[in-house]
Amino acid sequence: MKNPLIILDRDGVINYDSDYYIKSPEEWLPIPGSLTAIAQLNRAGYRVVIATNQSGVSRGLYDLEILSQIHEKLIRELASVGGYIEEIFFCPHHPDENCDCRKPKLGMFRQIQEKYGLDLSDTFFIGDTVTDMQVAQQIPCKPILVLSGKGQRDLMLHPEQLSSIPHFSDLAGAVQYVLAQKK
Repeated sequence: MKNPLIILDRDGVINYDSDYYIKSPEEWLPIPGSLTAIAQLNRAGYRVVIATNQSGVSRGLYDLEILSQIHEKLIRELASVGGYIEEIFFCPHHPDENCDCRKPKLGMFRQIQEKYGLDLSDTFFIGDTVTDMQVAQQIPCKPILVLSGKGQRDLMLHPEQLSSIPHFSDLAGAVQYVLAQKK
């Protein structure tokens, strides 16, 4: 695998999710083990990008400057454990806007594909929702479901769609699986 890339969702995968949105850097709290898991990927030669829906922007809950500050905190805390993110792709649109970039539509993944010049069929995408798994299957790339965030709930609500997808309690478990596949 040349220049391996892995795509991660943000909320519920890297950091705790909230039904009320992550509206400030103070509300952004990493799930234990997630940052060191990303650093493990980096040490194994993976480039890591994030693809995240951030409709809180269009809902007026926070603006692009606050979103940037949240991402700066993520990058800073990740650097403190020896990890880094190649790039963060996000959709700021409201679901009603019917944009092309909001997951499960493929816009963000097409952007990643174009920017990095990759066939994503060999790329893992780790997410915590049925929507994440739908986009992974459509593009297609290799879906992995984490049960942190909304993963446990979605696995119970959509067992027919999700039970055959590899799933793990959190990002750390998913990363161990990815690294074992590389051997």
